[in-house]
Amino acid sequence: MDDVPQTGSTPAPRPDARSALVLGGGGPVGGAWLTGVLAGLAGAGVDLDRFDLVTGASAGAVFGARLASGESARALYDRQLAGADRIDLDVTLGQTLRFLWAAARSRRPDRAARNLGRAALAARTCPESEVLDAVCTLLGGVRDWPGRPLRIAAVEASTGQEGGFDRDAGVPLVEAVAASCAVPLVWPPVTAGGRRWIDGGSRSSTPFRLAHDHGRILAVTPLPSAIGPHPHAARQAADLIARGTAVRLLTPDDGARHAMGRDMTANDRRADSAAAGHAQGTAAAASVLALLDGAATPDAPRRRAHG
Repeated sequence: MDDVPQTGSTPAPRPDARSALVLGGGGPVGGAWLTGVLAGLAGAGVDLDRFDLVTGASAGAVFGARLASGESARALYDRQLAGADRIDLDVTLGQTLRFLWAAARSRRPDRAARNLGRAALAARTCPESEVLDAVCTLLGGVRDWPGRPLRIAAVEASTGQEGGFDRDAGVPLVEAVAASCAVPLVWPPVTAGGRRWIDGGSRSSTPFRLAHDHGRILAVTPLPSAIGPHPHAARQAADLIARGTAVRLLTPDDGARHAMGRDMTANDRRADSAAAGHAQGTAAAASVLALLDGAATPDAPRRRAHG
């Protein structure tokens, strides 16, 4: 993947004047909130096509791909309100406990991600083909990489290293998005480019890394921190701001967190979560316009800042 800094590589290039839309992961419920934010922004006058790059992890990869392929934010939002784009994830208590043990038993981010990836490789779940079928459904009619720049985050299962895909990587879009959505121990690691990958949010729920070369970033992330010893989105935003990047970070506010609840797979919470996101997006539109117009002054966000 060209021009995208990888873990253990040389330092990321200094940011330029381009803008990036960074979409985080958060399961079906978090994804619903995300579509609401995007629709609220668009409805209040933010032209999302002005962003030079779209990046996504997990649910953000799904909706980022659809948005970059020309589907409107309003259409994505309306489908959530109508109960469309449904996916049923039956997560057992045993899977949850194994996930938590693998993800959180080390204090080192690289080791924690490697533990989680290896646990995913050893788990008995479903065939990869079922993941690909589910992701095809979630992508609607989108099958090919869009002409608009799009970067998809994933984590290599065997090493825990962060990686990613774009249209020049030689990986079909469906495989790239499926790799980014491969929830460890619930879905199997997905093969793409000759390697196996787990959920792009396993090390960072917000794929800032894929936009490090862009000087203005809007990050919309339903879950601001990944499980385990990984940096909070606000910390990552502060680090970027220190490098001269203008960052606007949107995470669920108190009302949205109440609407979303604790179970990010609960389909009956998607409509209310989307509506809460729409309200947040509408309220944040002026500051996002300032970011796009180059008028925003970088200001380090507080740890639980939600816009």
